[in-house]
Amino acid sequence: MKFLIVIPTYNEIQNLKGLIEAVFQTVDSKAQLFGIKEAHVLVVDDNSPDGTGKLAEELSKKESRLFVLHRTQKNGLGKAYVAGFAWALDRGYDAICEMDADFSHNPAYLTEFWRLLKDHDVVMGSRYVNGGGVRNWGLARQMISRGGSVYARAILGMPVNDMTGGYNAWKREVLEAVDISSLRSEGYAFQIELKWRAWKKGFKLVEFPILFEDRTAGKSKMSKKIIVEAMMRVAGMKLSG
Repeated sequence: MKFLIVIPTYNEIQNLKGLIEAVFQTVDSKAQLFGIKEAHVLVVDDNSPDGTGKLAEELSKKESRLFVLHRTQKNGLGKAYVAGFAWALDRGYDAICEMDADFSHNPAYLTEFWRLLKDHDVVMGSRYVNGGGVRNWGLARQMISRGGSVYARAILGMPVNDMTGGYNAWKREVLEAVDISSLRSEGYAFQIELKWRAWKKGFKLVEFPILFEDRTAGKSKMSKKIIVEAMMRVAGMKLSG
């Protein structure tokens, strides 16, 4: 299997080098055990003013498995992922994984994606199944995140506990079938819409437990706009069938 990890970045210069090193440490020690012949990383940088994109380029000169896609402006997480997915499909990757750049998604969990992708089309790291959870989150953020998943699951009727989670892997057949070019959602809504489309198409989804740790460096990109969009988009998905 040819596997790509897509990492969108905006002002993540404090986290990027350490994360890339941790990802390839897991790749080098475990990937072959799960039949992963090639595992690469694509950083999708939205013209970060702190120099994250430049750092990614410097790192890619030393690591041939690291690639960088530069976008000219910051216009949303969803569009960054769509650009990364399209890049991956054009280059023949068999599966594509989403990962945050702030260490909230532990690279050690990559082994579970590789294991479960043998028998599933979509694999989701879940905070809200037995064994999963969050660390260093305030009560308000916990309520927003869990409440968003409960709301989306109730409206859409999907058997997924962590609807808003962003640590997921998709076989290429899924991304080809759901028409990623038509996705317009951002933030939470993007994750919900992509899972919804995959489920509606009849693909096999599975969750496994992860511990989500809040960032220790850099600033969160969460906003009220993202939360409101998620609520509106979920309602729209239901109405559209």
